[in-house]
Amino acid sequence: MIKLCGFRVSNYHNKVLIALYEKGVPFEEDCNVKPSQSPEYLALSPMGKVPYAEIDGVRLAESEVILEYLEDAYPEKPLLPKDPLARAKVRELTTVIELHLELVARRLYPSAFFGGTISDGAKQAVDKDLVKGIRAFTALAKFDPFIAGKELTLADCAAAVHLPILSIATKITFGRDYLADIAPMKPYLKMLNERPAFAKVAAGRKAAQEESAKAAKA
Repeated sequence: MIKLCGFRVSNYHNKVLIALYEKGVPFEEDCNVKPSQSPEYLALSPMGKVPYAEIDGVRLAESEVILEYLEDAYPEKPLLPKDPLARAKVRELTTVIELHLELVARRLYPSAFFGGTISDGAKQAVDKDLVKGIRAFTALAKFDPFIAGKELTLADCAAAVHLPILSIATKITFGRDYLADIAPMKPYLKMLNERPAFAKVAAGRKAAQEESAKAAKA
Protein backbone atom coordinates (compact mmCIF):
# COMPACT_ATOMS: atom_id res chain seq x y z
CA MET A 1 0.00 0.00 0.00
CA ILE A 2 1.14 3.53 -0.83
CA LYS A 3 0.78 6.32 1.70
CA LEU A 4 1.29 9.84 0.35
CA CYS A 5 2.40 12.38 2.94
CA GLY A 6 2.19 16.14 2.43
CA PHE A 7 -0.42 18.88 2.43
CA ARG A 8 -3.03 19.89 -0.10
CA VAL A 9 -1.79 23.42 -0.77
CA SER A 10 1.49 21.99 -2.08
CA ASN A 11 1.72 21.93 -5.89
CA TYR A 12 4.00 18.92 -5.77
CA HIS A 13 1.80 16.94 -3.41
CA ASN A 14 -1.19 17.68 -5.64
CA LYS A 15 0.70 16.67 -8.78
CA VAL A 16 1.21 13.19 -7.33
CA LEU A 17 -2.41 13.06 -6.09
CA ILE A 18 -3.70 13.71 -9.61
CA ALA A 19 -1.54 10.92 -11.01
CA LEU A 20 -2.73 8.49 -8.33
CA TYR A 21 -6.37 9.25 -9.10
CA GLU A 22 -5.88 9.14 -12.86
CA LYS A 23 -4.06 5.81 -12.66
CA GLY A 24 -6.60 4.36 -10.24
CA VAL A 25 -3.93 3.32 -7.76
CA PRO A 26 -5.19 2.56 -4.23
CA PHE A 27 -3.48 4.71 -1.62
CA GLU A 28 -3.74 6.35 1.76
CA GLU A 29 -3.06 10.03 2.37
CA ASP A 30 -1.72 12.01 5.30
CA CYS A 31 -2.46 15.59 4.27
CA ASN A 32 -1.28 17.19 7.52
CA VAL A 33 2.46 16.89 6.89
CA LYS A 34 4.43 20.14 6.46
CA PRO A 35 8.04 20.67 5.32
CA SER A 36 10.57 20.84 8.12
CA GLN A 37 14.28 20.88 8.73
CA SER A 38 13.95 19.13 12.08
CA PRO A 39 16.12 16.02 12.50
CA GLU A 40 12.98 13.94 12.97
CA TYR A 41 11.48 15.06 9.68
CA LEU A 42 14.76 14.83 7.76
CA ALA A 43 14.79 11.16 8.70
CA LEU A 44 11.55 10.84 6.70
CA SER A 45 12.31 13.20 3.80
CA PRO A 46 16.05 13.84 3.30
CA MET A 47 15.59 17.41 1.96
CA GLY A 48 12.82 18.19 4.42
CA LYS A 49 10.30 18.69 1.60
CA VAL A 50 6.86 17.35 0.71
CA PRO A 51 5.60 15.10 -0.54
CA TYR A 52 7.15 11.83 0.40
CA ALA A 53 5.60 8.40 0.07
CA GLU A 54 5.71 5.33 2.26
CA ILE A 55 5.64 2.20 0.10
CA ASP A 56 5.64 -1.16 1.87
CA GLY A 57 7.70 0.31 4.69
CA VAL A 58 10.14 2.14 2.39
CA ARG A 59 10.11 5.95 2.16
CA LEU A 60 10.50 7.68 -1.19
CA ALA A 61 10.95 11.44 -1.60
CA GLU A 62 10.83 13.88 -4.56
CA SER A 63 7.59 14.11 -6.51
CA GLU A 64 9.12 13.23 -9.90
CA VAL A 65 10.74 10.14 -8.41
CA ILE A 66 7.42 9.08 -6.87
CA LEU A 67 5.73 9.52 -10.24
CA GLU A 68 8.40 7.46 -11.99
CA TYR A 69 7.84 4.73 -9.42
CA LEU A 70 4.11 4.80 -10.11
CA GLU A 71 4.74 4.43 -13.84
CA ASP A 72 7.01 1.43 -13.25
CA ALA A 73 4.84 -0.24 -10.62
CA TYR A 74 1.41 0.44 -12.17
CA PRO A 75 1.81 0.35 -15.96
CA GLU A 76 -1.82 -0.61 -16.63
CA LYS A 77 -2.87 3.03 -17.12
CA PRO A 78 0.30 4.83 -18.21
CA LEU A 79 0.90 8.56 -17.97
CA LEU A 80 4.01 8.37 -20.13
CA PRO A 81 4.16 7.17 -23.75
CA LYS A 82 5.69 3.78 -24.55
CA ASP A 83 8.18 5.17 -27.06
CA PRO A 84 11.44 6.18 -25.28
CA LEU A 85 11.85 9.41 -27.24
CA ALA A 86 8.23 10.40 -26.71
CA ARG A 87 8.68 9.70 -22.98
CA ALA A 88 11.74 11.93 -22.97
CA LYS A 89 9.79 14.74 -24.67
CA VAL A 90 7.17 14.60 -21.89
CA ARG A 91 9.93 14.79 -19.30
CA GLU A 92 11.50 17.70 -21.19
CA LEU A 93 8.25 19.66 -21.11
CA THR A 94 7.69 18.86 -17.43
CA THR A 95 11.21 20.05 -16.63
CA VAL A 96 10.61 23.36 -18.39
CA ILE A 97 7.35 23.85 -16.48
CA GLU A 98 8.93 23.11 -13.11
CA LEU A 99 12.45 24.52 -13.39
CA HIS A 100 11.98 27.42 -15.78
CA LEU A 101 8.46 28.54 -14.93
CA GLU A 102 7.32 27.38 -11.47
CA LEU A 103 10.67 27.70 -9.73
CA VAL A 104 11.19 31.16 -11.22
CA ALA A 105 7.68 32.34 -10.34
CA ARG A 106 8.16 30.96 -6.82
CA ARG A 107 10.43 33.94 -6.11
CA LEU A 108 7.29 36.09 -6.31
CA TYR A 109 5.21 34.08 -3.87
CA PRO A 110 6.36 35.73 -0.61
CA SER A 111 5.30 39.16 -1.86
CA ALA A 112 2.33 38.05 -3.96
CA PHE A 113 0.68 35.81 -1.37
CA PHE A 114 2.23 36.30 2.06
CA GLY A 115 2.64 40.04 2.55
CA GLY A 116 6.38 40.16 1.87
CA THR A 117 8.29 42.58 -0.33
CA ILE A 118 10.35 42.17 -3.47
CA SER A 119 12.97 44.57 -4.80
CA ASP A 120 12.82 46.09 -8.27
CA GLY A 121 16.01 44.23 -9.13
CA ALA A 122 14.47 40.91 -8.13
CA LYS A 123 11.36 41.69 -10.16
CA GLN A 124 13.48 42.43 -13.21
CA ALA A 125 15.37 39.16 -12.78
CA VAL A 126 12.13 37.19 -12.51
CA ASP A 127 10.72 38.95 -15.55
CA LYS A 128 13.81 38.13 -17.61
CA ASP A 129 13.84 34.48 -16.57
CA LEU A 130 10.10 34.00 -17.06
CA VAL A 131 10.27 35.42 -20.58
CA LYS A 132 12.87 32.79 -21.45
CA GLY A 133 10.93 30.03 -19.74
CA ILE A 134 7.68 30.95 -21.48
CA ARG A 135 9.49 31.02 -24.82
CA ALA A 136 10.73 27.48 -24.23
CA PHE A 137 7.36 26.30 -22.96
CA THR A 138 5.56 27.74 -25.99
CA ALA A 139 7.97 25.96 -28.31
CA LEU A 140 7.31 22.59 -26.65
CA ALA A 141 3.63 22.65 -25.64
CA LYS A 142 1.24 21.08 -28.16
CA PHE A 143 -2.28 21.51 -26.73
CA ASP A 144 -3.44 18.63 -28.96
CA PRO A 145 -5.59 18.54 -26.84
CA PHE A 146 -3.21 17.71 -23.98
CA ILE A 147 -0.07 19.63 -23.37
CA ALA A 148 2.31 17.00 -24.76
CA GLY A 149 0.01 15.61 -27.46
CA LYS A 150 -3.06 13.45 -27.84
CA GLU A 151 -2.79 11.56 -24.53
CA LEU A 152 -2.88 12.73 -20.92
CA THR A 153 0.62 12.57 -19.41
CA LEU A 154 2.57 13.52 -16.33
CA ALA A 155 3.22 16.88 -18.00
CA ASP A 156 -0.50 17.66 -17.64
CA CYS A 157 -0.36 16.78 -13.93
CA ALA A 158 2.44 19.33 -13.55
CA ALA A 159 0.83 22.00 -15.72
CA ALA A 160 -2.48 21.84 -13.86
CA VAL A 161 -0.96 22.57 -10.46
CA HIS A 162 1.79 25.03 -11.43
CA LEU A 163 0.55 27.24 -14.26
CA PRO A 164 -2.55 28.78 -12.62
CA ILE A 165 -0.45 29.93 -9.66
CA LEU A 166 2.12 31.47 -11.99
CA SER A 167 -0.70 33.40 -13.67
CA ILE A 168 -1.97 34.74 -10.35
CA ALA A 169 1.50 35.63 -9.04
CA THR A 170 2.51 37.53 -12.16
CA LYS A 171 -0.81 39.38 -12.31
CA ILE A 172 -0.44 40.50 -8.70
CA THR A 173 3.23 41.45 -9.07
CA PHE A 174 3.41 42.87 -12.59
CA GLY A 175 -0.21 43.75 -13.31
CA ARG A 176 -0.57 41.18 -16.07
CA ASP A 177 -0.87 37.45 -16.46
CA TYR A 178 2.31 36.27 -18.17
CA LEU A 179 0.48 33.30 -19.69
CA ALA A 180 -2.45 35.31 -21.08
CA ASP A 181 -0.96 35.54 -24.56
CA ILE A 182 -0.90 31.74 -24.94
CA ALA A 183 -4.29 31.41 -26.62
CA PRO A 184 -4.96 27.69 -25.91
CA MET A 185 -4.11 28.00 -22.21
CA LYS A 186 -7.53 28.84 -20.75
CA PRO A 187 -9.51 26.22 -22.68
CA TYR A 188 -6.79 23.67 -21.94
CA LEU A 189 -6.92 24.26 -18.19
CA LYS A 190 -10.73 24.25 -18.31
CA MET A 191 -10.63 20.87 -20.04
CA LEU A 192 -8.32 19.45 -17.39
CA ASN A 193 -10.44 20.77 -14.53
CA GLU A 194 -13.46 18.97 -15.98
CA ARG A 195 -11.73 15.63 -15.44
CA PRO A 196 -12.79 14.06 -12.10
CA ALA A 197 -9.23 13.55 -10.81
CA PHE A 198 -8.17 17.14 -11.48
CA ALA A 199 -11.44 18.56 -10.11
CA LYS A 200 -11.15 16.50 -6.93
CA VAL A 201 -7.61 17.71 -6.26
CA ALA A 202 -8.54 21.33 -7.03
CA ALA A 203 -11.46 21.12 -4.58
CA GLY A 204 -9.16 19.69 -1.92
CA ARG A 205 -6.69 22.50 -2.43
CA LYS A 206 -9.42 25.14 -2.20
CA ALA A 207 -10.80 23.64 1.00
CA ALA A 208 -7.33 23.52 2.54
CA GLN A 209 -6.70 27.16 1.63
CA GLU A 210 -10.01 28.23 3.15
CA GLU A 211 -9.29 26.29 6.33
CA SER A 212 -5.84 27.86 6.56
CA ALA A 213 -7.28 31.36 6.11
CA LYS A 214 -9.84 30.77 8.87
CA ALA A 215 -7.12 29.49 11.21
CA ALA A 216 -5.01 32.58 10.51
CA LYS A 217 -7.88 34.88 11.49
CA ALA A 218 -8.74 32.96 14.66
